[in-house]
Amino acid sequence: MTTTEGEKTTGSAGSARRAIVGRLSWGLADQAASSMTNFAVGIYVARSLGLGAFGVFSLAWVTYGVVLNVARGLATDPLVVRFSGVPEASWRGAVPRSAGTALGVGAVIGAACLAVGAGLGGPLGSAFVCLGVALPGLLLQDAWRFAFFAAGAGRKAFVNDVVWGVALVPAMVVAARVGSVAAFVLAWGGSAAVAAVYGCFQSGIRPRPAGAREWLREQRDLGSRYLVENVSLSGASQLRAYGLGAIAGVGAVGAVRGAELLLGPFLAMLMGLSLVTVAEAARVLRQASHRLGAFCLLLGGGQAAAALLWGGALLLVPARLGELVLGGVWHSAAQLVVPATLGVAGASLGTGAAAGLRALGAARRSLRCQLFASALYVGGGLGGALAAGAVGSAWGVAAATVGSSAVWWLELRSALREHHQEPITEVRTS
Repeated sequence: MTTTEGEKTTGSAGSARRAIVGRLSWGLADQAASSMTNFAVGIYVARSLGLGAFGVFSLAWVTYGVVLNVARGLATDPLVVRFSGVPEASWRGAVPRSAGTALGVGAVIGAACLAVGAGLGGPLGSAFVCLGVALPGLLLQDAWRFAFFAAGAGRKAFVNDVVWGVALVPAMVVAARVGSVAAFVLAWGGSAAVAAVYGCFQSGIRPRPAGAREWLREQRDLGSRYLVENVSLSGASQLRAYGLGAIAGVGAVGAVRGAELLLGPFLAMLMGLSLVTVAEAARVLRQASHRLGAFCLLLGGGQAAAALLWGGALLLVPARLGELVLGGVWHSAAQLVVPATLGVAGASLGTGAAAGLRALGAARRSLRCQLFASALYVGGGLGGALAAGAVGSAWGVAAATVGSSAVWWLELRSALREHHQEPITEVRTS
């Protein structure tokens, strides 16, 4: 190789690394903007309405998480795996059907939430009614974020979330005057709907719900497995929350959510990276498949180390400052910092392997891992709750996430070995 050729190769590698860093940076910036809106709502509810109302809000929140993961499994996860880094024409052909699928999921499950909420009555029922109204806008806004990251346009996703945050300010003012959990749910969902409409103008694409059936048929090999995988993940969280509420009271649910809010900035980073890691892993697989394992290890290990550092910093927070942030929720949430940190660190380590399995299109393996992890999560969370309430539940979840992380990595190692022996192309461009 001549010197010129070597310089070109080095320059090309450097440019590729800079491009990856740039896309990851937009992912972090986007999630920071998104999480600020969620964090603001959570903090305001915790401070304004007390531990019991915050527990009601948290039950609506985890329900939204389940629905969000249904939409991602059916609509946006297959889009990211198969349409990241493809020609623009292919991307533009896929996005209307993917976004339309997300919108359809929001409409169907939103109607179910309306019915359930009307039957429940009371503050919890009102919260679920408002969640049902908000779901279509919430899911469409999330679909635009994934579509932009699949196209490598993370800046547009960031701007969309900023629009959501700006729209949230007047909505929060109105909700504060009403002073109910339902009002805050509507404020959060209504501002997301504003951002969802803005996403149509950003992309120049309108969602096509009529194309949902075609999309589901084309992506059924991945979508069906990702649906079960995602629902098992969020469903486990919901079962733990409902079970914890039944065992230890709704205040315990609020304490767990309070601990999650304390870890909020780090969780924002974790979720921000998750928006782009599958797309980046897919690019690494196509460009240099032998580097995928190292990429996933760096990704997971780095996130786990960052989680431990953040948790250590939380232990140094003075009680007065904690009370300023969370009000009466602080004393209950502070007891959960250590186990919650270990749980997030364990989950962070596993996300690196999960990104690799998604990039490989190894849906069967990732589904097996997720089902195992979800079973451990529910068992540890509820078993711990029976033994020692909210604190015991947090320690049970920590043990579960660390154990399931090992399973993710064992499956990735096997999948990489199979790929190198018999490469299979998973990306479709039409």
